[in-house]
Amino acid sequence: MAERLLKLLQEEKEMKLKGGLYHQTQIKLAFNSNRIEGSRLSEEQTRYIYETNTINMEPDEAANVDDIIETINHFSCFDYMLTYADEELTEEMIKEFHRLLKRNTSDERKEWFRVGDYKTRPNVVGEMTTTAPSKVSSEMASLLASYNQKREIKFEDLIGFHYIFESIHPFQDGNGRVGRVIMFKECLKNNILPFIIGHEHKFYYYRGLKEYKSEKGYLIDRCLSAQDNYEKLVAYFFSNE
Repeated sequence: MAERLLKLLQEEKEMKLKGGLYHQTQIKLAFNSNRIEGSRLSEEQTRYIYETNTINMEPDEAANVDDIIETINHFSCFDYMLTYADEELTEEMIKEFHRLLKRNTSDERKEWFRVGDYKTRPNVVGEMTTTAPSKVSSEMASLLASYNQKREIKFEDLIGFHYIFESIHPFQDGNGRVGRVIMFKECLKNNILPFIIGHEHKFYYYRGLKEYKSEKGYLIDRCLSAQDNYEKLVAYFFSNE
């Protein structure tokens, strides 16, 4: 199933097919990944943006402009990722993921915020400190060198990469979304069924990242559960071929 998935997603993207697996994946990944990071848009509003390029609002309901822009940006980032899914993961590719996700947002108007480049100011993840800005470039280079030299990438390797990437936290903001796009890409590249972490499991996912050093199982199990859910969606479309 995993081997055929990338081809199907790329074909449906080029066809601009409505209602297919590519269509559903775009909406579900953008909604859940943005929601984990605090977006207030619903899945139905995300779907409305994708399908109509408009947003449906209830009376007296307000929407954050960045939430809308970042939803649209996520669609573009996913398309870029699909185009290069088979290629080796590089720093330039990761920076492009970030640029696509954060362009035209209010963060881009901040002089110190570097859209598409590594952070200039220290940041934290929850209560965890992250890599100092001066060391990000060397640690990212080391992470990618170690990862790309593996002859075979297994599911656990992807999760380990994700943990280190989030621990480095190379960008000022948007690290979680970039990290989850990377995982989706690397699953496709390595014939592993991808997954979408549901926003409703956000705190289990954060717990997995926080406790990964002492107990890898929490994060791995959360991602395996998410993989089971995406497999059901994929199976539906493959069963109707």
